[in-house]
This record gives sequence, structure tokens and C-alpha cells, in this order.
Amino acid sequence: MKKISLTFFLATAGFAMAAEPPAHIDLGKFPAKTVDDVVVPVPSEVFSVLDKLQSPNWHEILRTVKTNPGGQRSQTALVLGTVIAEGFIAVEAKDSEEVKKIGRAVLNLANAIHVEKSVRARTTSIIEAADKKDWPTVRVELDRALHDVKNAMTELKDDQLAQLVSLGGWLRGTEALTTIVGKNYTKDGAELLHQPKLVEYFERRLSEMDPRLKNSALVSKVQKRLLEIRPLISDSGDVSQKTVERIREITADLIQSITTKEP
Repeated sequence: MKKISLTFFLATAGFAMAAEPPAHIDLGKFPAKTVDDVVVPVPSEVFSVLDKLQSPNWHEILRTVKTNPGGQRSQTALVLGTVIAEGFIAVEAKDSEEVKKIGRAVLNLANAIHVEKSVRARTTSIIEAADKKDWPTVRVELDRALHDVKNAMTELKDDQLAQLVSLGGWLRGTEALTTIVGKNYTKDGAELLHQPKLVEYFERRLSEMDPRLKNSALVSKVQKRLLEIRPLISDSGDVSQKTVERIREITADLIQSITTKEP
């Protein structure tokens, strides 16, 4: 099985209830699904491994979500991806108030790109489940909300925007992972950053985009900085603590750009 990370499934994969995690990460044994020939493990399994290896303080990882859309639809799509990723982090933190804020933000952002109807019921379920602290249901509804948004975009012939939603989630997930691993570095934790196929996947999707999207200042910056990440995330050798920090710096810079309203 190809090496993979916690982060891509924040934007692409479905959740399942976590089993007792192993003492050592063996990505080849994770339950998985395949998305465009990229192997994606069930995300709750990896979260559980991180919990056992490092006991991360998820509240320290949480960011205040952006609730208002950016100036361009491409930025709004990227922001929506980061917000949904934030929802998964809020679930790990068991922060019901933050999850409810995220549910409302998802609805607002979906409205800005004309797919509100596809997620209205999902966001209601997210908020109701968060009130009950029913975290498995919140996870499932967040994942389904993402899939509903992407499917609605595809029906509207906006599949390229759907790719930007996935990319926004991947970038926020990568930033979160590098923050966790950087605070308590282990080779096992850093192993989750081995993801060259995922970087190649997003590079390919960006290169194939319509010029009106690809040539926007924000998307151009994301594409350029992905090229910086690629040599840092290779198939061979351990990911050093210095490399983890460099990836964190790049992804944090991109998240800042994505969530800052364009003039």
C-alpha cells in the first residue's frame, strides 16, 4: 500500500469507528479506500494512533473559522475545505460550541458558491449531534456534507472548485498534523507525512484547471508552494523534525493567505 497521511482524508475519505490503535504505526494495515488511484486510509484509525502515540492537545490546534466568503469563488472553495477540516479537529477536541460554529460556517460558505441546498440538512444534523456530544455522528455528517458539496459542484459543472475544496482541507489537515508532530516529534508520527502521491495528485489537478482559476493570485501561490512541499515529502528516508517544521511553515502561510479576505 502506498504511504499516506492523516491529512488527505480530512478532505476526501469517510469515517468509521476507531478500533484500539496499535503501538506502532503500520500504514499498510489500515482499512482504506481508493480515490483517483490514491490509497486513503480510514481517518479515525490514524487519529486514534496519534492519540495513543502523542496525546495531542486538540484545543491548541483549533483555529477560529472564517465564516464569510472571500472575494472570489476559488477562495471561497478553499476556505470551505479548511472549515470542514477544522470540524474534524473540533470533534477530536470534543468542542461542541466550536463544532456548531463550524456547521453554520459550512452553510454560509456553501451558499456563497450556490450549493447551500445540498448541505442544509447535513449542517442541521451536525449542530444537533454536537449539542448531544454525539461525536461519531458529527464525524459522519461532516464527511457527508463534504461529499454533498462536491457532488453538487460537479452537477453544476464546477468540479474544479470541488478540487479546491479538497485542497483546502488537505492543507489545513497538513498544518494540523505538522503542529502535532512538531510539538512531540517521533519518527512514527512524522511517517504520516510521507505523501508524495497526494502532492502529485493536487499538482496535477491545479495544472489542469481553467486559466481563470489557475491564474488567480491565490491559486497561483498555492500551486507554487506545493512545488516547495513536494521534495520535503518523499518516498525514502525519515522525515526529520526540521522538515516537519518547514512543511508546517509553508502550510500555515497558505492557510493564512486562504483565510485572509482579498482586497
